[in-house]
Amino acid sequence: MAKPALLVTRKLPPAIEARAARDYAARLNPQDEPWATDGAEIARRAAEIGAAGVLCAAGDRMDAACIGALPASVKAIATFSVGFDHVDLAAAKARGIAVTNTPEVLTEATAQIALTLLLMACRRAGEGERLVRARQWRGWAPTQLLGLTPEGKRLGILGFGRIGRTLARMARGLGMEIHYRDLRRLPPELEQGAIWHDTDEGFLRASQFLSMHMPGGEATRKWLNAERIALLPRGAIVVNSGRGGSVDDEALIAALRSGHVFAAGLDVYDGEPRIHEGYYALENVVLLPHLGSATVETRDAMGHRALDNLDAILLRGEPPRDRVA
Repeated sequence: MAKPALLVTRKLPPAIEARAARDYAARLNPQDEPWATDGAEIARRAAEIGAAGVLCAAGDRMDAACIGALPASVKAIATFSVGFDHVDLAAAKARGIAVTNTPEVLTEATAQIALTLLLMACRRAGEGERLVRARQWRGWAPTQLLGLTPEGKRLGILGFGRIGRTLARMARGLGMEIHYRDLRRLPPELEQGAIWHDTDEGFLRASQFLSMHMPGGEATRKWLNAERIALLPRGAIVVNSGRGGSVDDEALIAALRSGHVFAAGLDVYDGEPRIHEGYYALENVVLLPHLGSATVETRDAMGHRALDNLDAILLRGEPPRDRVA
């Protein structure tokens, strides 16, 4: 029996590409060429091989036009990510195409990046590293690059899902008091002493440190705007490792310039890889290149989870574990 054809849009870890090539007639992207930013090109390549499935990734243009142009042979789209806002779910549902993601396996790694950003921002580590690399450091000084300590501070976690709760566990080790904002209060065994807020205002006024872990989409677009930033205590720290579109860049840049926000740490951006030009001139912002899940172990786990879902649909005719549409 012929293997199902699988279009893989991005270069993936070696173990994942080897498994895909073993179980499918896989068309890989070994040079990681950027054609997946063009939905028409994705559809063209899928039609060229008569793909039964598409293994895509965050940033791919899996919009309604792309999905509408996919050949009738496509039965499944698996995204190599937890987020799936780059895939038009309604269009996939209309075509009868199953869509899956890779939840759970990147929780620890993404929470670690949030904590890294938090510490780098409050301790001015980015500024210090740039100072040394520029050969401008003249030695220790009593008032050089004074930052803020997280110990005894209130950490507000926006979105208290798996990643938010894992960050809370890590931050408790730093002596931080945990506050959170979510649609509803969690059971005590999940809260672990964290303080729930049922309004944005109360949550933001309590958040000396703010870490954002909310889902993407129009409902959360530019959630952190000028009005909400003004509710933060003066000198707050802002961290975003969730969705770039949830931050109003102009408002955050203005707050960083004025000092209302002491520092920020960002791993995701609105329209990435494009980054708002205003960030580049600021010393008090840490900019990472979307490293949230970037460990060998996590990326392998994501790939295997994506292939597990495809196997269920295309090889066994079973419901996938992580179907989102």
